[in-house]
Amino acid sequence: MRVLVVEDDARLADVLFAGLVAEGFGVDVVHDGLEGYWQACEGAHDVIVLDILLPSLNGYDVARRLRAERVWTPVLMLTAKDGEYDEADGLDVGADDYLRKPFSFVVLVARLRALARRGATPRPRLLSHGGLTLDPESGDCTAGGQALVLQPRERAVLEVLLRNRDRVLSKERLLKAVWGLDAPGDANLIEVYVSGLRRKIGAARIDTVRGLGYRLVDPDA
Repeated sequence: MRVLVVEDDARLADVLFAGLVAEGFGVDVVHDGLEGYWQACEGAHDVIVLDILLPSLNGYDVARRLRAERVWTPVLMLTAKDGEYDEADGLDVGADDYLRKPFSFVVLVARLRALARRGATPRPRLLSHGGLTLDPESGDCTAGGQALVLQPRERAVLEVLLRNRDRVLSKERLLKAVWGLDAPGDANLIEVYVSGLRRKIGAARIDTVRGLGYRLVDPDA
């Protein structure tokens, strides 16, 4: 498995290189956002570790450009920024996971292996179901032709439901899909975001299956 590390801190980059090589990864390291972008476009990597605060091109812009070019290599954002909105911004521009510095190397390796197993799966530009649409890249959402304003977590929950339309998803699965390995312990947190979504997209679009979870449905079907 080959990893591209885009990190401008030379000391940390050296530590990552040595540790990942010891774990059996093939590793390429660059210290500049623009160079990282061009390396990623070559498509020779299974997963990308991407810092946010980079020279030439920040990590958000790197991820955004890669997804715009339909480069679907999984991206793990590795950054010192720790605000919830910073994390949401990273996910919104196309990152697949987010790890804050300082971090556990064991956790980093586990996440990289998980992302590599997922693979570079193409993502449709527009998700739709029963008059409901969502653009995962821009975050634009409409219901019945009306534009909606969703919070980042609401948008993330809706994206998971749209990608699994007509399937029942448990609270635990939704929580893990939205928060990843940083998921809080209380799965009932999902109820808050489902409730917000129902107010905005229409209560009839999200069905509660007692004891199992939630399912996106077409109210006009």
